[in-house]
Amino acid sequence: MSQYFQLHPENPQARLVRQAVDIIRSGGVIAYPTDSAYALGCHLGDKDALERIRRLRQLDDKHNFTLVCRDLSELGVYAKVDNTTFRLLKAHTPGPYTFILNATTEVPRRLLHPKRRTIGLRIPDHRITLELLEALGEPLMSVTLLMPGDSLPMTDPEQIRERLGKQIDLIIDGGACNLEPTTVVSLVDGQPEVQRVGLGDPEPFGGSREPAFD
Repeated sequence: MSQYFQLHPENPQARLVRQAVDIIRSGGVIAYPTDSAYALGCHLGDKDALERIRRLRQLDDKHNFTLVCRDLSELGVYAKVDNTTFRLLKAHTPGPYTFILNATTEVPRRLLHPKRRTIGLRIPDHRITLELLEALGEPLMSVTLLMPGDSLPMTDPEQIRERLGKQIDLIIDGGACNLEPTTVVSLVDGQPEVQRVGLGDPEPFGGSREPAFD
């Protein structure tokens, strides 16, 4: 049975944050709130935890996982970012966007797109997530908590507990989240390309607001 932590959305309890980090570092899979929908997350280097998430979400090896980062300097460790891209990222982070970028050698191969060395990265605007990342000291490997057969991500921590309480190690209750996942923007070729419209405004990247979920 998973553990269940109720964290204050504006002032997360440091003791519970540290316990959550211990669970992540010991190979745990967690459900946690973000500034878009709830997400599933695990330690960056944990192959077994990654496979557990793949099975839960029924994902194939072509699905891009996201590295959730605490700031732009951390993002820059895992992605190749030129000056133009940096300015664009700085203007729209933190926020409900996932950016597809060319990966550096710091990213484990199993997390990369199978045909291109690309990775999804994001910096959320959510106090609990940022406190968790600060205590962890590295990005969290993550994917939207959108279960097979569902058309929308899960947003209610009690419902997550009922459905996944026996399959994951920790549920962080930070209150209800948004129904929409992030807007996904590719910056791989220098020109922004909106690949999925979600909570973040796609218009600065040349997209239009026609929501679609994956």
